[in-house]
Amino acid sequence: MVRMSAEERRESVIRAAISEFARGGYHGTSTEAIARRVGVSQPYLFRLFPGKQAIFLAAATRCLSETRRTLEEAGESGDPHMSMAGAYKELIKDRDMLLMQMQVYVAVASMEDEFGAEIRKVWEDWWDSMHLLLGADVHETTFFMSYGMLINTLVSLGFPPDHRVWSDFAP
Repeated sequence: MVRMSAEERRESVIRAAISEFARGGYHGTSTEAIARRVGVSQPYLFRLFPGKQAIFLAAATRCLSETRRTLEEAGESGDPHMSMAGAYKELIKDRDMLLMQMQVYVAVASMEDEFGAEIRKVWEDWWDSMHLLLGADVHETTFFMSYGMLINTLVSLGFPPDHRVWSDFAP
């Protein structure tokens, strides 16, 4: 059996944390559940991360950064609106990515400001990136990002694609 390096194990913890936090949120997810999913002990988990908040921050940052990277790659080819919208549609088929995004917003609203400041910085960088891809037009950026948040809400609520709430969305 091949031993994983600490960095590989850390990566597996982040992936497991995204899945666990996506479903249980920050307050409803135990570090024990994350350790169990990865197949390590809690003491080993705390050698990789100093605590639950650090694990959540790593998972939240990964989720938002991965979303940003996916949209950036899509936005560099063709019409950025359509290509990024298509890429986002594919990305949120992974329910963990969508639900983790939603859990990040809930956690920031319920935790101390230092944590929120770090997440706001990641989100601000995401906004800035979209802003440049959309021609540095504030209205376009605001519209695009708000449209995405509406999509998050409708998908999270479980509205099927043929429901009337989707009727004004581009195909």
